[in-house]
Amino acid sequence: MKVVHTIAQLQAELQQLRSQKGTTVGLVPTMGALHEGHASLVKRSVQENDATVVSIFLNPTQFNDKTDLAKYPRTLEADCRLLQQVGATIAFAPSVEEIYPEPDTRHFSYPPTDSVMEGAMRPGHFNGVCQIVSKLFSYVQPEKAYFGEKDYQQIAVIRRMVDDLGFPLQIVPCPVIREESGLAMSSRNTLLSPEERAIAAHIYRVLKESRTIGLDVPATHDYVVSHINAVDGLEVQYFSIVDGDTLADVQSWDDSTSVVGCITVFCGSQPIRLIDHIRYK
Repeated sequence: MKVVHTIAQLQAELQQLRSQKGTTVGLVPTMGALHEGHASLVKRSVQENDATVVSIFLNPTQFNDKTDLAKYPRTLEADCRLLQQVGATIAFAPSVEEIYPEPDTRHFSYPPTDSVMEGAMRPGHFNGVCQIVSKLFSYVQPEKAYFGEKDYQQIAVIRRMVDDLGFPLQIVPCPVIREESGLAMSSRNTLLSPEERAIAAHIYRVLKESRTIGLDVPATHDYVVSHINAVDGLEVQYFSIVDGDTLADVQSWDDSTSVVGCITVFCGSQPIRLIDHIRYK
């Protein structure tokens, strides 16, 4: 595996790989602090493509809370070891100055997909996501790009951007990888104490229960919020039951053929912000 730090190095490596006609390239964008969830994305790309590029870049433009950015874990050496083990071809780990030599003033807007839930709670977040992902797509020009379904809304926004800008690539959503307790794997989990990690497992437990209780949409919403908030150390920021494609709120299970519950919960004393989702239909 090659580790490169500049766009020029990345594109030189890709040019060499593509000198063999028909070479396919998969891209796995990450912000580092890699775990088994990321590894599952890379393994899938390795299976489906001749070469796999993994970006490791903690993108400042998608953090509206600079404190959150400052405490985000940074583990480049360990990340590269993991990528070597799972068969990545290139790790692209640029500096902020390499990606943003000047401020990126582009503005992306795809309402309601990017204006609800995370978009409402983190103003500018998805604009920053689109800025960096569009740059990576341009640098790498992959045939396929792989994203974890834990960030369900992010995938929906990126699909809108791909359609808008006409990128000739396939977005490949990959299943959430969970810890044994059911907690969705996340780089932020490393910031949880063992006690907080145990508490956080209640999020998915309640989400799963909510699929079996047979209530209507408003009552299901209230059930999830009340049962998670009843756990000491957890506080729901939002829980939205939405159309799985448009992310518009649904009022009835019959409003759409695809219905998903998306949640963000504050956990612990810091607190750490955890996201998850559940598919109802």
